[in-house]
Amino acid sequence: MDYLAFFRSELDALRSDGNYRVFAELERKCGAFPHARQAGEAPDVTIWCSNDYLGMGQHPKVLTAMQDALIRCGAGAGGTRNISGTTLEHVALEHSLADLHDKEAALLFTSGYVSNWATLGTLGARIPNLAILSDALNHASMIEGIRHSGADKTIWKHNDLADLERKLAHLPAHQPKLIAFESVYSMDGDVAPISEICDLADRYGAMTYLDEVHAVGLYGATGGGISEHENLTDRLTVIEGTLGKAYGVSGGYIAASKDLVDFVRSFASGFIFTTAMPPAVAAGAHAAIEHLKVSNAERLSQQKNVEEVRRRLDQIGLPHINNPSHIIPVIVGDPIKCKYISDRLLNEHQIYIQPINYPTVPKGTERLRITPSPVHSPTDIDRLIGALESLWTECALARQPMAAQ
Repeated sequence: MDYLAFFRSELDALRSDGNYRVFAELERKCGAFPHARQAGEAPDVTIWCSNDYLGMGQHPKVLTAMQDALIRCGAGAGGTRNISGTTLEHVALEHSLADLHDKEAALLFTSGYVSNWATLGTLGARIPNLAILSDALNHASMIEGIRHSGADKTIWKHNDLADLERKLAHLPAHQPKLIAFESVYSMDGDVAPISEICDLADRYGAMTYLDEVHAVGLYGATGGGISEHENLTDRLTVIEGTLGKAYGVSGGYIAASKDLVDFVRSFASGFIFTTAMPPAVAAGAHAAIEHLKVSNAERLSQQKNVEEVRRRLDQIGLPHINNPSHIIPVIVGDPIKCKYISDRLLNEHQIYIQPINYPTVPKGTERLRITPSPVHSPTDIDRLIGALESLWTECALARQPMAAQ
């Protein structure tokens, strides 16, 4: 086989379909984010698609905590947690996360992807005859973890309680069950009916596994996510989250009962055989979490900017999904035009919004995923809306709001 020719042909197919990804080389400007430097002599840009939702990646408390830990502890953790990589910073962060979600314990992973993959993979593989019921729009990390586990898997229609109940009722009453779903879905920005899912879990004797990756830090009185906002924390078996979005650093975690966390810690290969996150990263995440437990200023400012961007998009008639979250998907519906608009925004207007195409979203729903933050200014919003209106007219795209999903 001509391996190189195969690789090239597959990449060429991506390009012809408009789905080939090109990364912009950017350097975030600390203290001036969402502004960033481009590589070479290109002008600075404004980032409108970052998952650093609250700008905590440049918060003084986070930077100070990381700098202090770096000086105290050095750069790396020294190994896996099982051998030489558990530090005081890791332990303190796990205590903070358990408190955030009102759970007995928490466990750190190197990323949100790994926390989903390792936890679902371990539970599915080691609980005898476990049936996992997975929402149809669950993240790839959840899908891969479930697939890796070899457990009995059932996919239920996205946020469809009737379909979930039909599939729960079809399973034997004595069979162990776990319902896996997200709170805020990252591409459409819609929110799961968590309370009703918990009702079904109680009725059919199932555990619940909630991915709060796009909600932690952003919702609830202390940033515990949608589950805290709706006072449902105690009804969830496992809450999974990330430190790499609203908390501005990196890493993932689960929070649950002491025994479940210890079970995953003891059996998950994705935890056991991976070098621990650097202590400085753990210290920065800890500082971000503790700050957002008591400060609502960032959340309120973000919500104000989200509302303003939605209002301005409605004024000019651009089609965006009307959801209750902070994620604004502006629908283009064509991969070539989506990339074209993204390129023009960057090259002519110095606005960076990465195009979202298949396979991340279904074909025909290609979009620009906009994430307003508290650090975007009124001038930034004016420039964004003006540029989008101009490009929409040029591309002759439909101008009508998209209904809530």
